[in-house]
Amino acid sequence: MNTHPTPLESAAAESDELAGAYAQVRARTVELIAPLSNEDCCVQSMPDASPAKWHLAHTTWFFETFVLERFEADFKPFDAAYRVLFNSYYNGVGDKHPRAQRGLLTRPPLSEVRRYRAQVDARVLNLIRQQNTIALQSLVILGLNHEEQHQELIVTDIKHLLSANPLQPAYIDLPDARFVRASDPQWIAQEGGIVAIGAEPDMFCFDNELPRHEVLLRPWQLASRLVTNAEYLDFVESDCYRDASLWLSEGWEWIRANAISHPIYWTERDGVWGEFTLGGLLPLDPEAPVAHVSYFEADAFARWSDARLPTEAEWENAARACRIDGNFAESGHWHPQVSHRGGLTQMFGDLWEWTSSSYSPYPGYRPAAGAIGEYNGKFMVNQYVLRGGSCATPRDHMRASYRNFFPATTRWQFSGIRLAKDSD
Repeated sequence: MNTHPTPLESAAAESDELAGAYAQVRARTVELIAPLSNEDCCVQSMPDASPAKWHLAHTTWFFETFVLERFEADFKPFDAAYRVLFNSYYNGVGDKHPRAQRGLLTRPPLSEVRRYRAQVDARVLNLIRQQNTIALQSLVILGLNHEEQHQELIVTDIKHLLSANPLQPAYIDLPDARFVRASDPQWIAQEGGIVAIGAEPDMFCFDNELPRHEVLLRPWQLASRLVTNAEYLDFVESDCYRDASLWLSEGWEWIRANAISHPIYWTERDGVWGEFTLGGLLPLDPEAPVAHVSYFEADAFARWSDARLPTEAEWENAARACRIDGNFAESGHWHPQVSHRGGLTQMFGDLWEWTSSSYSPYPGYRPAAGAIGEYNGKFMVNQYVLRGGSCATPRDHMRASYRNFFPATTRWQFSGIRLAKDSD
């Protein structure tokens, strides 16, 4: 008896697997808005954030525009106006609604966006089962990874929105804190040498992770864990936000112009520090990692600590020796957790880690043709690379080569600090 599947059976199995992954990711996005009111879903708290309703619609727009329009016979859009309303930055697709005005889109209502998602989902699943081509698979997989990015943005955007509400409402009830002591920080020696970085062959990646290439690393040391709130509070209470010698020139002008004196979600009343979380305002846990700091703040803290931030090549080389395991979105904590273990910890999950590397193309990088090529390449200017994922990142979205990127002033993302220093 032949136990090997025929090509047709293999194709059917691949279709079922892709359809299952599609349904799972799309359902997870909807689950994220379950704790929100309709009003929560429509409001935009700042230009860098987007309403949850817009995220629901834009991720659907991606599948309609790049999958259905290309592969569906007799394609007709759900609503022709959505092509502009829910386009993010794809100039090759056409016009787009201004980013800073997404919160003004009270119409279509959330109920209509849900109907939009349901119709597009049914059509995409039908395509997956009928047209199992490599081209279709590639675009659907790209769309699912794109949606996982927006799942994280839904969480970070709603946190910023709720933090602006004087009622300081909770998104969810967070699990009870364990109040454990953080492990003592250690310096983990790294040998250096000529190493390869970038995505491995035969795995999904974004184009900015390619091509894989070699770099020379000098011996260095990496901190065993992320910087804690207590360690950063010492920086704050040492009046370091008023010490120009610690700051890059642009960072110094930024904190002065915006009267910044501590991380974005910290509050202080009568000498007691609190932190706004997705569970509302809570006492600041001194042992937990400091979160939501900008590149400028991370760089200044590193300088004050007589250390530096790791380069992205250093970070990736060290991370390849670690399991992709940690505090991701699936844990349900929605907040960075205390590291109480020895050795190199928290490389994945908890917080995105700032590196000292500017976001730029790898040697030999080539963006994809067409509008899809706008996904990453055109943002390779005036931004820094972050690595490792966070407590809002889906675990299956993470790999050692993944490159996140944000401007130096970004604070609303789950970003933290890991120190590095040169070996003597």
